Amino acid sequence: MELEIFKIDGSKSGEKVNLDPSIFEIVPNDHAIYMAVRSYMANQRQGTHKTKERGEVRGGGKKPYSQKKTGNARQGTRRSPIMVGGGTIFGPKPHDYVIKLPAKVKRLARKSAYSYKAKEGNIFVIEDFSFDVAKTKNMVSIIKALKLENKKILLLTKNCDTIVLKSGKNIKKLNILEAKNASTYAILNSKVLILQKGCIEMVNETFSLN
Repeated sequence: MELEIFKIDGSKSGEKVNLDPSIFEIVPNDHAIYMAVRSYMANQRQGTHKTKERGEVRGGGKKPYSQKKTGNARQGTRRSPIMVGGGTIFGPKPHDYVIKLPAKVKRLARKSAYSYKAKEGNIFVIEDFSFDVAKTKNMVSIIKALKLENKKILLLTKNCDTIVLKSGKNIKKLNILEAKNASTYAILNSKVLILQKGCIEMVNETFSLN
């Protein structure tokens, strides 16, 4: 797949770049995508939820009321789960939600996500850029120049550029990641994918190493 390279002012640079068909033109595997997204979402969970069982509830040293002549069922402690303020039966306990996937499945899912974006025509390649100072308006001007306002955008960079990251931090529909750290979820959770020219080689290297 051959794409035009845009300048930051929105004009065409006259250069073109070829995207690796083994990454951007495969037949997408929906099940691999499902597994990767499910794994990503599960791995975001902290798993710190907790309720107290009857042995952890405070109190319960004294019998709540007489054994007989009350018309109520017998109770020996206020910690009982059927008493108000008592412990919880089968309540949640802290545990790990991590779902591990084989490297081949994760790789296939990411390739499938890239291929979907390419098939939809939602991939833009832009020249490598940075800013002298971190200002939101610098990033906004690039987005407007590419006519991508109000679109959910994922910008992939070759390296971690702190100034570029800070410039896009306050833009609600923009997410900026290093190309090697782009997950299947991040790719699919955007409408438009913008690749810096230098990160295309990084994408190719990432898949060649796996």
